[in-house]
Amino acid sequence: MSKVSNSSKSSRKVIISCAVTGATHVPSMSAYLPITPAQIRDQAIEAAEAGAAIIHLHARNPDDGRPTPDPEVFGQFVPAIVKATDAVINITTGGSTRMTLAERLAYPRLLQPEMCSLNMGSMNFSIHPVAAKITDWAHDWEKDYVEGMEDMVFKNTFSDIKKIMLELGAQGTRFEFECYDVSHLYNLAHFVEQGLVKAPFFIQAAFGILGGIGADPENMTVMRATADRLFGRENYHFSVLGAGRHQLSLVTMAAIMGGNVRVGLEDSVYIAKGVKAESNAQQVRKIRHILEELSFEIATPAEAREMLGLKGGDRISL
Repeated sequence: MSKVSNSSKSSRKVIISCAVTGATHVPSMSAYLPITPAQIRDQAIEAAEAGAAIIHLHARNPDDGRPTPDPEVFGQFVPAIVKATDAVINITTGGSTRMTLAERLAYPRLLQPEMCSLNMGSMNFSIHPVAAKITDWAHDWEKDYVEGMEDMVFKNTFSDIKKIMLELGAQGTRFEFECYDVSHLYNLAHFVEQGLVKAPFFIQAAFGILGGIGADPENMTVMRATADRLFGRENYHFSVLGAGRHQLSLVTMAAIMGGNVRVGLEDSVYIAKGVKAESNAQQVRKIRHILEELSFEIATPAEAREMLGLKGGDRISL
């Protein structure tokens, strides 16, 4: 396996990623969830200013908050974020369980971004138990959307993953490999063996999603040790997201274990127990404060680009 540069291996700075809106949470879950292009733009810019080196983006229908893959909607906020910040723009290829692969790839094909998320396998992915806790739905589509997750599968076959790697990789896009279980690390190892993934690569281990690995701290040790065994620690960068109430504790643990962190309203709509986060930036500021109190340095976008071997923001296609 190829080795990463000395500068990447020696860096101990922590990359903060911010997942701004996602496609799982619905407007009824938080009045602060950004829905319109202007809201997504403003919250993304504020999160970057707060210290997020990577901004992970989905799009939503501005009328009702429904997830959308429409490139026209993405185009209403991504160029403005690029113009206003130096953050790495990370576009979803996951979209939602209700989108086809062609729909999910529509905007990445146009933008040719520095980074895209890439789920490393098909899986049950659900928050359907949350529906029982919501009594006042803001839009007609939301209740069926959340309850319907019980019978939905997120599809990313080996063929799908290979197609994404080959097509977007040819444009110089690198990936946030989203691994929701130990098996996803082995799926990634398969593509490394096939020569489709080159070091340094960025593993985003996701904990606490129903259908994936649980949020027990012991599971982070399992994921980290498995990645070390499969890839060699010098060949990858480890990052963690924790769903819901697990967000801050798990990502703090990740940094202590030598990894990076992801926060954002895609992963949790809370800032503290029972308290809704009023913005993505509020979560970024909180985790930055925690990390700096623990004597960690926060990576700038330029440092994140060097660590992850990205092509640079000047090589995307706006």
